[in-house]
Amino acid sequence: MTKGKKWVLEKHFQGMPKRSDMKIVEFDIPPIKDGSVLLEAVYLSVDPYMRPYTARFPAGITMIGQQIAKVTESKNADFPVGTNVLTMAGWVSHSVSDGKELIKIPPYPKGVPLSLALGTLGMPGMTANYGFVDICAPKAGEVAVVSGAAGAVGNVVGQIAKIKGCKVIGFAGSDEKVAWLKELGFDEAFNYKTIKDLDATLKSVAPNGIDCYFDNVGGEFSSTVLSNMARLGRISCCGAISTYNDTKPLMLPAVHGTLVFKEITMKGFIISTYKDRFPEWIKEHVQWMTEGKLKYKQHVTKGFDNMFDAFMGLFSGANTGKAIVEV
Repeated sequence: MTKGKKWVLEKHFQGMPKRSDMKIVEFDIPPIKDGSVLLEAVYLSVDPYMRPYTARFPAGITMIGQQIAKVTESKNADFPVGTNVLTMAGWVSHSVSDGKELIKIPPYPKGVPLSLALGTLGMPGMTANYGFVDICAPKAGEVAVVSGAAGAVGNVVGQIAKIKGCKVIGFAGSDEKVAWLKELGFDEAFNYKTIKDLDATLKSVAPNGIDCYFDNVGGEFSSTVLSNMARLGRISCCGAISTYNDTKPLMLPAVHGTLVFKEITMKGFIISTYKDRFPEWIKEHVQWMTEGKLKYKQHVTKGFDNMFDAFMGLFSGANTGKAIVEV
């Protein structure tokens, strides 16, 4: 019987995840039944949300996550052999599905890689579109700030902000990432690790305040941005990666006075709530890509056994653009 491999969460993460928290387990791939398909992973996603979400599940689970898989055996007419699909099977090399939760990946224009179904044309890209366009409701000429701007979501946010006519200010974790943001058209880009005074930097590039803030990082950084918001500003809360590995709560300034007196709108969201709109956004992103308005970069780690290293790279800033693992 053919063997598959999966990553198992041995124990919940305490602080920064450790390799000993997880293990690779081999398993027998079961035969498929009528109506089912056998899937083989092609690309697997690693994302920051995986860190806090695992706390909601018991130890011993297969590590959560999305992957692009190919149908290698089929007894389901809707998914013939060779079909490429998206599945939430997790960190697993092979899986069996009845097809109900699978999403077929449509043919992309020539030159657009399949792997973008995990990035700009997938969940991160959809997160960027909804979080910025719907929540921040940008207007031409407004100032937009993006934290984690060189990540899978942030770089798409910044490019959409430029398409919408905003002045875009991005923050990333290295000079190389800052240079890439400039290539993408960001008006201002900074290495948050080396700037001496974030408050002074924001006041210098947004003297009249920030209209739209797309928050990927949370923590002290976002508290400083919030204090520099303009009246009637909008904040889209996507993530808080700067706090995911903290072992005790941060002591941060109270924000309620600023929210009230500046009449700021601040909203968090989970993108799966809006999955019925994915086709609309994917079509829009493909159009922008063909027009040269939306570019992408992928950080590819090769080898299923290197999943944990790719995951940890998210917290050290190793990735520019979307981080994926190629099997």
